[in-house]
Amino acid sequence: MNPSSRPATVLLTDYAWPDDSVERSVVEGGGHTLVTGPAEPASAEAIEELVAEHRPAGILTCWAPVSATAIGTSPDLRIVARLGVGLDNIAVDAATERGAWVTNVPDYCVEEVSDHAVGMVLAWTRGLAVFDREVRAGHWDPASARLRRLSALTCGVVGYGRIGRATVRKLGGFGCRILAHDPHPPKDAPGVEMVGLEELLRRSDVVILHVPLTPGTHHIIGAEQLALMRPGGLLVNVSRGGLVDTDAVTKALDSGHLDGAAFDVLETEPHVPDELLDQPGALLTPHVAFSSDASVTELRRRAAEEVVRILAGEAPAHACNTPRGPSTGAGDR
Repeated sequence: MNPSSRPATVLLTDYAWPDDSVERSVVEGGGHTLVTGPAEPASAEAIEELVAEHRPAGILTCWAPVSATAIGTSPDLRIVARLGVGLDNIAVDAATERGAWVTNVPDYCVEEVSDHAVGMVLAWTRGLAVFDREVRAGHWDPASARLRRLSALTCGVVGYGRIGRATVRKLGGFGCRILAHDPHPPKDAPGVEMVGLEELLRRSDVVILHVPLTPGTHHIIGAEQLALMRPGGLLVNVSRGGLVDTDAVTKALDSGHLDGAAFDVLETEPHVPDELLDQPGALLTPHVAFSSDASVTELRRRAAEEVVRILAGEAPAHACNTPRGPSTGAGDR
């Protein structure tokens, strides 16, 4: 029998929504069995135990870590599919050597994340979060307003991929000057000045991070980079918490060098450091920039479809690696 025609087990390690109905519908519709782990992401060791117990041919993972040990435990593993964009919770190299595909859904939340970034900028320039807190606390003091005209500011976007370009497009409607930095700058970027990272930091009133977390981008913003920024500026991170040295940001807010820090992600999430919570200039949301009714449904469906596609011996739509080991299915065609 062709291996691709056999029913297989798929493990959903965790999920950030009320149930597994979308994933189950797609996987079972493809003739396979879905096994679901705990909703909250478990430890690497717990996921390894689940993999050892169920020996899945496919793994769907949201936030839970899929370690090299987990990848090597299931003899029939052919795909690890990320329910998201970033791959920092998956041992991609191990999957590649093992002969398993790694996939993601790179473009499901472009509008949502860019909207979130721009919304954070507007909340800062217009004082929305700060004044909401003040009014709820019984203070009505319009004379205290120190607000900003967005069209008079320079916004620097670090990372000019799909989401970065969407953010640039939306910021352009407000008339501000836009700088961007990317290790692979495009030949043509209308309305944007492509610059080096240090120059972007020196010239920008607002710095927005749209880059993946890799060993090379860990703490891409630390004390040294914050010191380069214009006094009184805003840092926005809607990508990954590990891009930013949170302690350095807290100190920059304390000193007044940084006026605002708008974070949807934290290196320590879900724990929020007390020192950051105490900062009036901090605007914090719980890793929801990707989320909308439309984006989450699309994400779940497309990630599950990648698993079914690979188990049917077809090529993935969004491969993040090229398996080198004893792959089955599309990898050996």
